[in-house]
Amino acid sequence: MSFDSVPIGVVLLSTIGLVFLSLETGFRLGKRRLIRGGGKLEISGAMVGATMGLLAFMLAFTFNGAASRHDARKTLVIEEANAIEMTWLRAGFLAEPYRADIRALLRDYVDVRVKAAGGEMELKEAALRSEALHDKMWAVALEVGQKNAGSITAGLFIQALNQVIDLHLKRVTVGIRSRVPPTIWITLYLLMAAGMVMMGTQLAQSGTRHFAMELALAVSFSLVLFLIADLDRPQEGLINVSQQAMSELQTKLNAR
Repeated sequence: MSFDSVPIGVVLLSTIGLVFLSLETGFRLGKRRLIRGGGKLEISGAMVGATMGLLAFMLAFTFNGAASRHDARKTLVIEEANAIEMTWLRAGFLAEPYRADIRALLRDYVDVRVKAAGGEMELKEAALRSEALHDKMWAVALEVGQKNAGSITAGLFIQALNQVIDLHLKRVTVGIRSRVPPTIWITLYLLMAAGMVMMGTQLAQSGTRHFAMELALAVSFSLVLFLIADLDRPQEGLINVSQQAMSELQTKLNAR
């Protein structure tokens, strides 16, 4: 099972649990050593600081990548809506029945995009249906091009349709294929667990525990990881890419 298949809420709760478990493990190790008379286990603040600093660097690096992809998704929605509307308008240059065929296919295409973004359709299914519509639209474009060789208006229409197809590939790449790699997730969690074990051991050496501070620490790190996972998943969580441009285009096309 991949990390992306884990529900976003489970990611948050599991991370909080892992932080508490790591702190408790470190605390028990430190206490056991003291009880057995082994003396204090020297873990300097510099060692803990270095581990947590490395974790902070990895979190910042991963967050930056996830945020950049999220911004790219927002830009691509607007670009795709503009490209589809341009193709619709340039289809007006075509003779019947090509004009009606292309515009009907574009309506279906926008419907698929809106349903996929709203979670009404699986992303992979939406990609397959979009590609099937590409083939149908391109078949019409080929016929138009063959019958109107050298036509400027036909060339403009084909150029606009080609841009729609190109933007589909970009959205699939950014939305489905470009995710935080599993290796990075594993590294983040291993670093976090190691740092928390070391902090728990230091708490045992000091002889005092502050459960409120431990809870705040667990929630803080868990929220950052949850935020990264949320940004990395276009159809889940609290942070979603606005589909207003595509929804408005759907309304406009259906009204024509």
